[in-house]
Amino acid sequence: MNQHPDYILNQINSPKDVKNLTIDDLKKVATEIRQLVVEKDAAIGGHVGPNLGIVETTIAFHYVFDSPKDKVVWDISHQSYPHKMLTGRKEAFLDPDHYRNVTGYSNQDESEHDYFKVGHTSTSIALATGMAKARDMKNENGNIVAVIGDGSMSGGLALEGLNNAAKLKSNLIIIFNDNQMSIDDVNGGMYKMFAELRETNGQSSNNLFKAMGLDYRYVDNGNDLETMISVLEEVKDIDHPIVVHINTLKGEGYQPAIERKREFHWHVPFNVEDGSTKNVATGESYNKLILDELGRQIDDGKPIMAINAAIPGVFDLVPFKEKYPDNYDDVDIAEQYSITYATGLAANGARPVVFHNSTFLQRAYDQLEHDMALNGYPVVMLVKGGHITENSNTHQGIFDIGMISSIPNLEYLAPTNAEELISMLRWALTQTDKPVVIREPVTEVRHGEADDDYTEINYRVANQGEKVAILGLGAFYKLGEDVQRKLKEDLNVDATLINPISATTLDVETLNNLKKDHELVVTLEDASMVGGFGEKVDHFYANSEMKVLNFGAQKELTDMVPVEELYDRYHLNPEQIVDDIKRVID
Repeated sequence: MNQHPDYILNQINSPKDVKNLTIDDLKKVATEIRQLVVEKDAAIGGHVGPNLGIVETTIAFHYVFDSPKDKVVWDISHQSYPHKMLTGRKEAFLDPDHYRNVTGYSNQDESEHDYFKVGHTSTSIALATGMAKARDMKNENGNIVAVIGDGSMSGGLALEGLNNAAKLKSNLIIIFNDNQMSIDDVNGGMYKMFAELRETNGQSSNNLFKAMGLDYRYVDNGNDLETMISVLEEVKDIDHPIVVHINTLKGEGYQPAIERKREFHWHVPFNVEDGSTKNVATGESYNKLILDELGRQIDDGKPIMAINAAIPGVFDLVPFKEKYPDNYDDVDIAEQYSITYATGLAANGARPVVFHNSTFLQRAYDQLEHDMALNGYPVVMLVKGGHITENSNTHQGIFDIGMISSIPNLEYLAPTNAEELISMLRWALTQTDKPVVIREPVTEVRHGEADDDYTEINYRVANQGEKVAILGLGAFYKLGEDVQRKLKEDLNVDATLINPISATTLDVETLNNLKKDHELVVTLEDASMVGGFGEKVDHFYANSEMKVLNFGAQKELTDMVPVEELYDRYHLNPEQIVDDIKRVID
């Protein structure tokens, strides 16, 4: 049910309706939009600060321009909630029953006013430049607007986009939303320059955009609606590329988001009154175990350098940064740089530990192969978020195993419990043969046994059975335990249960031994099966009589599909797996 039937926003069904409202009404709409962002994110989680800070710019765009003839490309698009409300999707914000009807990112399948599915940073300038060039090639007209900010300028693709946008001799408007933040605090020389531009009202000669050959306009108060309307009216239909640099406040209109910008970049469900988190997790965490271990090694004099690319919250790195500032480096949104930088550190005797989210790791693929693996220096990397989730199709983290497994000279370890995770980390920080990647579990902390040395991969056989062997990789080892029990209960089959330890290296001896008294090997992985662990095992047995069943995610980009539905689709429930096994062994 619509919780706010009296809102002016109810009168807006398309951008055309925005143009018919008075400035006073539009200011009320801005307040309404902010209220709805807070209410929805408080209920189901989402991006808070980025959307609150871009409200006036969004309203001004739709007041001045003529979408979809005039096109706007949202960088990352996690700041597109206000845009969605003004382009026919307001019900997904007004009615809690429809909160999940639209994604948290732009999506051309939802609206003619969107053009790309975008969830990673620094893409908008390149995308908009391509659209502008296509417009010119077809002798069409219309404005092309790229909105970028929230730390995205630090990504290499943004700089490549600026460099090439300067070659255009036609309309392109780049709105740089400078809210002095990334996901976390911004770092690096670029942001000192942006601060200088703000302090001089855009007059400083130290100007990246002008140096690139782009026209430039500075707006001191990007959260003032009338100012933004005036500026956009002035640049509309411009005949050359221009950067409109706007100074905004991340979290504008909601005090907890202003005071705790990092926390409210993206937030789990929270209480609207004070911004406190609902259902706060307590107890052990794999993040804390990792950071405690790194702290101990630093205290012992080990030259550890923890590196992340603007996502400290994912790994709870803030307390570590405060305690060990000389052993921590946030490289901003620069995943490629983080890998190459770490390789340089390792080459000269430091021990880099790079923290990456699986859904962002592919942005550094070339560096993983060419810089890190090819040179063989002992970089250590922790990868989190590699699991089947209900996230949008822009944030699927299930492709890490296939991606990393395709690169030689890398070991990708998959711990099943806390003791394994820490023993793998300790070993990785002492060995000097190759880069080591560790897949941090995303489940509750489990405890168990662990080895001390992973130079040779020796599968851990937890139960020696017969007929069926279950290989449960990493977090799916628990699923393997459940399947083993159910096989015993339902079919009276005492299955062998194995912890494979590594997603990349096969224990050939153990796999060969299974041929003696097993007819089926079952692999379980919380990842896409294409190029994954199971395929390697399947390939190993290809020339034998051994049957193999692989379980994991299909090769697809799912979009906001509940995990329960995905598990059912992929046959990842113990009952389904046992039924599939029964059909094979019968």
